[in-house]
Amino acid sequence: MAAKRAGFEAVEILFPYDENAAKLGTALARSGLPLALINCPPPNYADPDGPRGFAAVVGQEARFQQAFRRTVRYAGALGAEHVHIMAGVAAGPAARHCFVQNLKWASAFAPRQSLTIEPINETDMAGYFLNDFDLAMEVLEEVAAPNLHLQFDAYHAAKITGDVSGTWDKVKSRVAHIQVGGVPDRHEPSGGDFDYPAFFRLLDRQNYKGWVSGEYHPAARTDENLSWIS
Repeated sequence: MAAKRAGFEAVEILFPYDENAAKLGTALARSGLPLALINCPPPNYADPDGPRGFAAVVGQEARFQQAFRRTVRYAGALGAEHVHIMAGVAAGPAARHCFVQNLKWASAFAPRQSLTIEPINETDMAGYFLNDFDLAMEVLEEVAAPNLHLQFDAYHAAKITGDVSGTWDKVKSRVAHIQVGGVPDRHEPSGGDFDYPAFFRLLDRQNYKGWVSGEYHPAARTDENLSWIS
């Protein structure tokens, strides 16, 4: 309800697995807000030493499939529009092959579920396999699944390429979900080194139909600075 009062039209619950799905579903229904996205896989993400996904980690294929099945159950119970599949810490050709094969399997296992992959910068997540937009586009082409899309985080784009708008122009045809956060400090998406109002106007002109989600660390209380929404 707090999200609805603040003016949001949908919510993300990145890792809902420690909560009862039925209770979460009831809370969503009462708020009247759809669930835009959840992450896959780990229910143990709160562990600072836990894996940040393992879809690209060789030897973890069975674990990935088990975790993905659980994610699909949650996504179905909560009506999640997108599931973000996290690659994890890995490198090299074997990791790429593993990632592609796991994505092919997941896309076929849940053909009616929208899936996303997201490049994440190496400063925030050292060693993360999917740390480049060109690589992400290559993976999407190789998997060639109609329900697999790109998740575009403008903060990560700034950290990876230094050119958010240019990167958006290159990848926008594959984007199904957008996340935003201030550059360079990942606070509210206002001020800083990137002109978010101009970016939002561009999305309007291009008739972007997906969600734009605030994924950032509030400088104070979340509800104290939500002027960026308008």
